[in-house]
Amino acid sequence: MAIESAVLVVGGGLAGLTSALAAARAGADVRLVSYKQSTLRHASGLVDVLGYTPDGDGPLRDPYEAIPDLPLTHPYRTVGVSTVRDAMSLFDETVPTYRGDHTDLNALVPTHGGTIKPTARYPASAAAGLASDDRDVLLAGFESLVDFDAPHAAAHLRSAGVPFRVRGATIRFPGDLRADAKVTRYARLLDTDGDVTVDGRDRPVRTALTERVERELDGEARVGVPAILGDDHAAAVREDLGERLGVDVFEVPMGPPSLLGLRLEARLRAALDEAGVAVQTGTPVVDYEAAAGRIERVVADRNGARVPVDAEQVVLATGGLVGKGIESDRESVREPVFGLFVAHPNERYDWFDDEPFGDHAFARFGVDVGDDLRPRDADGEVAFRNLRAAGGVLGGADFAAEKSGSGISLATGYAAGTAAGGAA
Repeated sequence: MAIESAVLVVGGGLAGLTSALAAARAGADVRLVSYKQSTLRHASGLVDVLGYTPDGDGPLRDPYEAIPDLPLTHPYRTVGVSTVRDAMSLFDETVPTYRGDHTDLNALVPTHGGTIKPTARYPASAAAGLASDDRDVLLAGFESLVDFDAPHAAAHLRSAGVPFRVRGATIRFPGDLRADAKVTRYARLLDTDGDVTVDGRDRPVRTALTERVERELDGEARVGVPAILGDDHAAAVREDLGERLGVDVFEVPMGPPSLLGLRLEARLRAALDEAGVAVQTGTPVVDYEAAAGRIERVVADRNGARVPVDAEQVVLATGGLVGKGIESDRESVREPVFGLFVAHPNERYDWFDDEPFGDHAFARFGVDVGDDLRPRDADGEVAFRNLRAAGGVLGGADFAAEKSGSGISLATGYAAGTAAGGAA
């Protein structure tokens, strides 16, 4: 028998999670299905609205001020500034451990490569590391965590002209974890303050770590470490280390796998659970049935079994080219779940720019939608009246260059979920 839901969200990334939460808050019975684990675990954990214009101007001080000047086809122009603000308010309510809601202005957050990222929301654990703070910084990396080269990151920050003295030091993490150890292993060890062997004797890991960092301090008021400081008790771990060292300790956002992204995913999943949303992972949508311009049913694959799912409203939030929500080969570009139209040049060489960091057309490939986020076909007509699209699957924005991916996922996810929930 078919599973029935008022709203079905296809996709488990930030746009899908936001769509499902918004639809549930609109009063609908919601089910979310996704092919794989959320891409949030691969993200930095920062929430960007708009860091740079499509022309490369930036970093932007006020992202909201720049939105009205974006191209008409940009997803932010589709939903409007007020919807972006409403979506960010939903995020702030749902994830109270983030900072930045006190202002419209972007914060400048140093990342693991020594770059400074303009972002609208950032974890509280990164707050003491903002580049606008003029207090001196020691970056402490670990030999076994090879993705963060602290001296290299410090040199990049100095080259960027930060208003503080910054040094980098590489130390050995107590317990001599292997270079391939998962970030969660560091986090759980710090969560429990478990014993590690140092110089032939067992010692609590926080005590041993404090001593090793303390040897490197030279009057700095802040210490930045890779984002591994606990999982279930991250705030307590950071506070404890700060008190022991007598400085402010902050986490530096990392690349994948990202503990900040994992924490964010866990909080959003908890919010869906609280809202009564049914979530199924590992169930890709493999087929659908449509009639009279509406999607009547989708078919999901659960361990090889075809499971029909009926829904009054559907939200597509499967991601873009990177997330396989948009597929391409040497001949064409397409949306694979519902066969939606994706505009692209017929000549494949026109998909790219000659320069590696040039204006690549493929970066803006995605589903074309109207103001209501309903996908349109090649003739500009609504493809399915009860289908909306959100997030990376949408065309019209270069998420990576603009530093806008999270904000677009939140804004369009909020708009699509709210509309679907109200219509169900």
